[in-house]
Amino acid sequence: MEQITVTTNRRAVVRSWPQHASSVRVARDELRKVLADWGLGTIEDAATLVLSELLTNAMVHTQMPRDWKIVTQFAPRVNGVRIAVDDVGSARPKASDADEEGGFGLLLVNQYSDDWGVTDRNRAGKSVWAVLTAGEGRA
Repeated sequence: MEQITVTTNRRAVVRSWPQHASSVRVARDELRKVLADWGLGTIEDAATLVLSELLTNAMVHTQMPRDWKIVTQFAPRVNGVRIAVDDVGSARPKASDADEEGGFGLLLVNQYSDDWGVTDRNRAGKSVWAVLTAGEGRA
């Protein structure tokens, strides 16, 4: 399989989204465009799934005024992308155990990304992020 190489001279794409279910679809469409521009179409399916899970979690589990927005950042990496979803909530996401009800989204994030985690923001809240790369055995 041919190795895809993408340089990191692209700029990060930052967008803010209203807390509405339709924002998830629109954000996925935006990510698809970004990945196509960066020549990373091979990770589109996995990346849009990961974004859907992170953005949905932020909307469902973060307590904030409805008119506040959630911010996404798609940052280029060599052969990949770092997807971050920022919200003002302080609660840390936690993957569920197999015998718990619900909460399987983070298990999917873990399965489809090379790495993921949570970082405190300088302001209130957190950034939940995932890194996905193209290559053999990925996406």
